[in-house]
Amino acid sequence: MDNGFEPFGVVHALLLAAFLAGIAPVVRLGRRQREDEAGARRTRRLAALGIVAVTVPFQLIDFLPGRFDLDTTLPINLCDLAWMAAAYALWTHRHYPAALTYYWGLVLTTQGLLTPSLSHDFPDLRFFAFWGLHFLVVWSAIYLTWGLGIRPTWRGYTATVVTTAVWAVVVFGFNLVADTNYGYLNHKPHTASLLDLLGPWPLYVGLEIAIVAVVWALMTWPWTRSTNAARLSADPTPG
Repeated sequence: MDNGFEPFGVVHALLLAAFLAGIAPVVRLGRRQREDEAGARRTRRLAALGIVAVTVPFQLIDFLPGRFDLDTTLPINLCDLAWMAAAYALWTHRHYPAALTYYWGLVLTTQGLLTPSLSHDFPDLRFFAFWGLHFLVVWSAIYLTWGLGIRPTWRGYTATVVTTAVWAVVVFGFNLVADTNYGYLNHKPHTASLLDLLGPWPLYVGLEIAIVAVVWALMTWPWTRSTNAARLSADPTPG
């Protein structure tokens, strides 16, 4: 029988310390590679393959007979889409998946780091897969943004909000048909959660969407403000 991972214990603290220790090297690597296109491409694609390598095998195992559970197995939660966006952004260096990685990764995946819901403890391979995936997704967002310099924009913000809204509509409809509850869009989890503070369904869904949209806007504004300031300093003449 597996022992579940204990949040806020010594192991959790050590893992968070390791994650934080990796941030500065990731940023420095990305900044050194801004003028080294070939080096950046190699690093990006190795990181993309790393994300796939620590994720896909375990998800395929979950589809095997005896392990498949319609309520939990399908990779359609936003945290699942976050690793897909991160791998795509790293491989292609495109702004749209980079924006998804920035907003989904820094807001959603970091929640998994801070409040992990993990039923397998060290040294189970799924323990390493969980933490490896979360580290790589958030580090990817940091590498792409603060390292390589793919800055968030209002266009990327809008694209992410629209993509998330489409996801919510599609998954809500799937939940109705399949009697599932992906994304907790159709009812709250049976255990206590932060959603309990937002009222009953569907109020908590609307409030959750509004809160996330505001947080993402606040994550966009400093970047666009600094970009506008740089433009004005380069061309101070009005008109």
